[in-house]
Amino acid sequence: MDKDEISKVANERQRWEATTLKQHLSKGGERKPADEFMTTSSVPVNRVYTPADVPEFDYMRDLGLPGEYPFTRGIHPTMYRGRLWTMRLFAGFGSVEETNARFHYLLEHGETGLSTAFDFPTLYGYDTDDEMALGEYGKVGVGVTSMADMEILFDGIPLDDVTTSMTINGPAAIVWAFYVAAAEKRGFPRATLGGTIQNDILKEYIAQNTFIFPHEPSVRLVVDTIEFGAKEMPRWNTVSISGYHIREAGSTAVQELAFTLADGLCYVEECVKRGMNVDDFAPRLSYFFNAHNDFFEEIAKYRAARRIWARELKNRFGAKSERSLWLRFHTQTAGCALTAQQPEINIVRVALQALAAVLGGTQSLHTNSMDEALALPSDKAVRIALRTQQIIAEESGVTNTADPLGGSYLVETLTNQMEREAYAYFDRIKEMGGMLAAIKSNFPQSEIGQASYRYQREIDEKKRIMVGVNDYVVDEALDVPILQMDPEGEQRHLARLNKIRAERDASRVEAALNHVKAAARSNENLMPALIEAANAYGTLGEITRALKEVWGVQRHSNVV
Repeated sequence: MDKDEISKVANERQRWEATTLKQHLSKGGERKPADEFMTTSSVPVNRVYTPADVPEFDYMRDLGLPGEYPFTRGIHPTMYRGRLWTMRLFAGFGSVEETNARFHYLLEHGETGLSTAFDFPTLYGYDTDDEMALGEYGKVGVGVTSMADMEILFDGIPLDDVTTSMTINGPAAIVWAFYVAAAEKRGFPRATLGGTIQNDILKEYIAQNTFIFPHEPSVRLVVDTIEFGAKEMPRWNTVSISGYHIREAGSTAVQELAFTLADGLCYVEECVKRGMNVDDFAPRLSYFFNAHNDFFEEIAKYRAARRIWARELKNRFGAKSERSLWLRFHTQTAGCALTAQQPEINIVRVALQALAAVLGGTQSLHTNSMDEALALPSDKAVRIALRTQQIIAEESGVTNTADPLGGSYLVETLTNQMEREAYAYFDRIKEMGGMLAAIKSNFPQSEIGQASYRYQREIDEKKRIMVGVNDYVVDEALDVPILQMDPEGEQRHLARLNKIRAERDASRVEAALNHVKAAARSNENLMPALIEAANAYGTLGEITRALKEVWGVQRHSNVV
């Protein structure tokens, strides 16, 4: 629309507010104060949106067509008409035997990609028998201590066909080495393996805190994995740059968008400093976003993310390959939105969140199970979560066209607003000296803390309704079956670990660990040394300690 038409619409809205709306409000008003109509991120929402809310909107510049720059409407021309998103469900609990059985169960029921959670000892680089790991085996994920565990974890899985995602960060390169070594032992060449390792250490310092080493060597390790993957594993996404945990820590949608993209751009900068060509590695960088409660805000977030990434890679880094400009992302529904109260209604929450992710153009999706606020999900709850995705895909009709909400005045306004506010954060981060410097000064951590406090206060004051928590509350006993883990799993794991230590070639392990330390002290890419240590059946704890000897450890800092 030209300026005159925009002006007419703006005038009409003023007339409507002074006549029709005013007359209506005089008869009864709205169901709550105007400032309480807001998104999950506390952004005010207008009564109505018109072309006057996007006065500078340029269709080809800002929106375009699916599969074309700036990819606001999706990275593929036909989107889900051509191929559905990969359906993943988080799996990982107790022993590797139990998790392997869950993997087979999910694949039998239509899952198309595996997603692996690890327990806290594994996330922090400890062997299961370390005193720091006492009582934590298998509690929030599966315990993996050596390549022997990885062999059982993926036993019977066609690793050249099924893609595998692994949620691990501090020791990600080591666990990835276990996976590569185990796959090659089974006859799957590393170049045939497809999947993703989260490996996003910057967001660990910001939100999740499962870091091990100091900032600089940790980032160097991420760059090593990106470089190795670009050269030897072309089907593997070596970093899943994660906003999910930033959002789970309490951030707003804009903070999730801005800090996550800033992390990704930091990795690109570090790889370019290493001497890598951006088009050699950028196509295999992927993202991981949260799908929270506010339907339209989440859709706008994904669309803004694609547009920002495409423009930054093209204009800032000179990327020439179209695939380098694609922001490919996995989505998981919001764990922090699940309630222990009336857990069955989590099925409804998850369905709406998943629908937002699909309408936002996700490439991969995990739907949380209804019982995850209480325990690890049961088989039935996992099946319902998977069926939720399948109903969206097969019955809802939303997969019949690309970006069906494109052109909505509300969605385009929110998308533009997201982009503006993300760039405002980029400017502040740049003034601090970059993302790593901002993290060291606790800037994103502090911003998230303030947002989290505001959100909780709104719930406490009932300015924000959470069904079953602060309204529509019922007093009823929970009737949800709780998953029980094999009580013998840990002892079986420890017996296997002791057997490996007793039977492996000790001199080979020592030589491999010395190679790891030498590579850490030099500019040598660490991945070959880590795979060598994995093949020697060096344990996670042993390899992590070798790196600690060279790099030291990162202590937690207080956020004011």
